Amino acid sequence: QVQLVESGGGLVEPGGSLRLSCAASGSSFSINAMGWYRQAPGKQRDVVATITDGGRTNYADSVKGRFAISRDNAKNTVYLQMNSLKPEDTAVYYCNAAAVRRGLGPRLYDYWGQGTQVTVSS
Repeated sequence: QVQLVESGGGLVEPGGSLRLSCAASGSSFSINAMGWYRQAPGKQRDVVATITDGGRTNYADSVKGRFAISRDNAKNTVYLQMNSLKPEDTAVYYCNAAAVRRGLGPRLYDYWGQGTQVTVSS
């Protein structure tokens, strides 16, 4: 099993910045991709950004040029730098990790954090 611990959410003014962090822990797993997703009230959970173990990134169109995802593979930690925040960025942000369990072949298992609230408001 992989446990994900998130931090960095909060309340910011429009145009402000936040940096989210998510640390993954687990002794028998190897993490492949990691990512950030968000869910606003009454909406589905949507991908924000993902990053592979090789560092290849992918972003939702709505955050391109404003958000940046990065990771530290040695620490199994993923970050999301959010700049020029807009009210429509308000959501619960969830950390995600896709991992294989050592000894069980290449099958991927999907893990989620508990979420951290990001509110952009004046």
